[in-house]
Amino acid sequence: MSSLRADLPCRIYPEPDSIEIDHFDRLPDSLLLLVFNKIGDVKALGRCCVVSRRFHSLVPQVENVVVRVDCVISDDDSSSSAAASDKSRGPFSNLFRLVFGGIVKPLQALGQFLGPKRASSSLGSSSGPGPSSSASSSLAVGSEDDGDADQGGVTHHSPTQVLKNFNEIRLLRIELPSGELGIEDGVLLKWRADFGSTLDNCVILGASSVIQAKSCDNVASEVVGGNNGEDNGSIPDSFYTNGGLKLRVVWTISSLIAASARHYLLQPIISEHRTLDSLVLTDADGQGVLYMNRDQLEELRVKPLSASSASKRTLVPALNMRLWYAPHLELPDGVVLKGATLVAIRPSEQSPAPAAKKENSDVSWVSTAFEEPYRTAARMLVKRRTYCLEMNSF
Repeated sequence: MSSLRADLPCRIYPEPDSIEIDHFDRLPDSLLLLVFNKIGDVKALGRCCVVSRRFHSLVPQVENVVVRVDCVISDDDSSSSAAASDKSRGPFSNLFRLVFGGIVKPLQALGQFLGPKRASSSLGSSSGPGPSSSASSSLAVGSEDDGDADQGGVTHHSPTQVLKNFNEIRLLRIELPSGELGIEDGVLLKWRADFGSTLDNCVILGASSVIQAKSCDNVASEVVGGNNGEDNGSIPDSFYTNGGLKLRVVWTISSLIAASARHYLLQPIISEHRTLDSLVLTDADGQGVLYMNRDQLEELRVKPLSASSASKRTLVPALNMRLWYAPHLELPDGVVLKGATLVAIRPSEQSPAPAAKKENSDVSWVSTAFEEPYRTAARMLVKRRTYCLEMNSF
């Protein structure tokens, strides 16, 4: 028994030579940064900030950052806070308020990492996310805190604040909770827009309904019967009389407004993060994607955008559009797009290339705008008859 008691202090307080080495501390910073860049998500990086001082110092060096939005809250729900709005927060904060839920302590640490908090969560007002919405809303990243708190014990930071201490961002992806365009169930509407200081190009893919493979036979018989068994690639006369053309025009204008509103909001982030090589602003529904590469980002810094006088969005220039339509488009996986429509848009002021070269360029650009299976749908549609349209600036 006495020998056991003598050995007990050694077990509680082991000799220094017997202490295990923490091999994690031996990992180089470059390897940890590689892991952080694979993580990307700003919430997870907020958690990493509280792990150690070393992590806290490495997070600002992350190059690949993803900002995911949990929900959008209208400023109408927090009008009392709007009176104390901080005017210095840029226009990126004027359309949405983003609340990042599900994190308490990690985002408190992220708030400390970002520096002092602002006095109020409300960031001004503007038109709402939808093209026709008049509701005011603002953009902010929220976290629960024991100190200054907004409604429900949640404090808010704008995305500009969230990203301000990231010094080396090269790839930035911002994901909204949903698309701005309210569409009926079963309707397909997707768009991709590339911007510099203004719109460079936009591709829109739509369909009045998407039919799964098990219903394809019935749909095919209906379409063939309606077209008298003929499909020569032309738009049927009924397209102009049953509201089909009008619906496509609404899709086009709504998509352009949504894209130009997103572009307008990105100005402060682009100006503050000059290391950016790529910026993507998308939504969880996969409805729309705004993309800017390094050259386009630099163009916006050098040449300020032209804002629309009617709302807080970038002015859409005069456009040339090319439209392809198929009343019935069956994809290789058996899915059928009914009333499939593809619209390729470019500013009218862009100098035209030779006819043959322009044709090949347009087909390549349009057919690669979407991921599968919609990339295949675009490739099939561009083989059909092309219709040209024009649209004035708005």
